[in-house]
Amino acid sequence: MESQRRSIGDDSSISPELDRLIRQRGRDLRLRKLDQQNAVKIVNHLIESLLEFLKNNDDQPFFREVSVLTSGSYYEMVKINKPNEFDIMLKLKVPRLVLSNLEEFQGLFYKINLFKATRTEIQHFLLEDERTVSATKIKAEMHRLVRKFINNHFQGEGWVIRRNLINSPAVTLELKLKEKGDDVMSVDIVPTLEVPQGWPQAARAGPNIDKWLGKKCRRQFVSKSVYFVPKRPKGRNLKDDAKESWRISFSHIEKEMMQYHGNKKTCCETHSNKCCRKLCMRLLKCLIEGLKQQYPKELEPLCSYHGKTAFFHVLSDRVQDSLWSPGQLSVSFMKLFGYFEQCALNGSLPHFFVREHNLFSPPAFPKRALVFLTNALREQRELGLPVLKVPSPTSALVPDTEAVIHPITGTDSIVASDSSFKHVYMYLLVVIVCVGIICVFQK
Repeated sequence: MESQRRSIGDDSSISPELDRLIRQRGRDLRLRKLDQQNAVKIVNHLIESLLEFLKNNDDQPFFREVSVLTSGSYYEMVKINKPNEFDIMLKLKVPRLVLSNLEEFQGLFYKINLFKATRTEIQHFLLEDERTVSATKIKAEMHRLVRKFINNHFQGEGWVIRRNLINSPAVTLELKLKEKGDDVMSVDIVPTLEVPQGWPQAARAGPNIDKWLGKKCRRQFVSKSVYFVPKRPKGRNLKDDAKESWRISFSHIEKEMMQYHGNKKTCCETHSNKCCRKLCMRLLKCLIEGLKQQYPKELEPLCSYHGKTAFFHVLSDRVQDSLWSPGQLSVSFMKLFGYFEQCALNGSLPHFFVREHNLFSPPAFPKRALVFLTNALREQRELGLPVLKVPSPTSALVPDTEAVIHPITGTDSIVASDSSFKHVYMYLLVVIVCVGIICVFQK
């Protein structure tokens, strides 16, 4: 088949059907303004009320002086389908800190100590050495305070706290939207430490953006604060330092790169200067979410951050704005898809800011899951990206559980249709015979 001869990153074989699919799906992924306005109103009310509660709480003075940093796909303007997920980082006011890189995790996870002993409120969240800031203690207290806040101020309004996950830095709140059927809105609240005294050695070179956004922009990024969230590495038999570790976060830089994404400052300022960069990112997010829905167990380690990292790498390579014009959408997306597939095939996806760390390395991304992802991406490329197609209402009402693991081939669908027809035929035949018998007895 022609589609099976397509190679990775080969955009010359984009068929008219695939081009139409990419463009149509891109249009469908846009958020409705009314939905955005309603969602933001709900979230803003929640966060403003939480800040007021923390400011006046008597339980834990350490959490009184917090400030908000918004992050994630909604605030980066690459959210797809519905505005139903929000990430809120709460910056805690801390004294001067000292970072210790946990070398086995290649610059992504750190032990955080106080520069000197203190009698301030942070002392309640230190380990026995009275210097190490405990990630588990701060996360547990954040969870307790949010639970108390919901019980005291939002009781009966539908907000619930999701179960605490050991590898997640967030306290996750969920709200079932009554007017939207079974739709659920989630808000991740993440306690965050700000370190203003420079990026750690593993990230000090800064992101590879000199040809894309410029050297000046890179220097400005590196001069900014860096943040740490209470997230431990994946894996078993972790050492004590790893269990209390903090993961470095560049979400504030990522949001800025998404906002000012053009090689020239005028990119996307007017309709005539529009580009398709963010639309390509939305399409990749859609593809990743679709694959995870089809194969939730096999692709459990896969997340949108893998797609975002690949996206930044491609932006730093294809720097000219002209390469991302709206007319180049299909070509640009297939370039991005091809790079992502190649990373999976090679087993290498370098973190965009901490270049020594491979996001496709075990235990965070097991080899078995990576092989499955590679095969799934190859299948998508060969079949024309069927995961981007909007499922029909009929198939959604009657899910085929076997199809989740073993996709139905063209031949299987014909057999299934033929089998269904035979069942209907037999049913009608039985009805006719019964009617005939009744008529005979009536006579």
